[in-house]
Amino acid sequence: MTDKPVKQAEKKRRQVAALPWRGSGADLQILLVSSRETKRWVIPKGWPMKERSDPAAAAQEAFEEAGLDGVIAEQPLGEYEYLKRLKSGAARKVKVDVYALEVTGEHATWPEKGQRTLQWMSPVEAALGVQEPELRDLIVGFAGVELPTEERPAPARAPTPVKVAWNRLRRRVTALWGRARR
Repeated sequence: MTDKPVKQAEKKRRQVAALPWRGSGADLQILLVSSRETKRWVIPKGWPMKERSDPAAAAQEAFEEAGLDGVIAEQPLGEYEYLKRLKSGAARKVKVDVYALEVTGEHATWPEKGQRTLQWMSPVEAALGVQEPELRDLIVGFAGVELPTEERPAPARAPTPVKVAWNRLRRRVTALWGRARR
């Protein structure tokens, strides 16, 4: 029996993420950030860093994307998968390891300020705000809340690569058209 080599395109990529939280009990809140391209609600995440452990890389992403400081868990809460939209328009399946981050401070400025929207939400709002069902379940499990069956909508479909490219082109044309009319 021989092992077949796995093609690079078939391998799942891996990212690390922080699940930022503050408060406890009824005052527990989860921070979601908007993605830069599709503007959907996500948690801070990024690629592993060679010089950092996975939890430290997740904490670094929380700082870069949301300006957060905090205490990061050493073990992941769990994982979820999503389709990463690449700049080429292609999509690739990515597995994300999620680490809880107890937020102890928020910076006034950070590297991606102005590129994303930040929103503290109740655990139920956060769970309903994310698109990925596995991430929704991680948030619900972490917070110890339950979503009523009627409040478990089917996840909204992510825009297709063609739709993302079309919107990007439309924004560029609109910006250029506005300059030409001046």
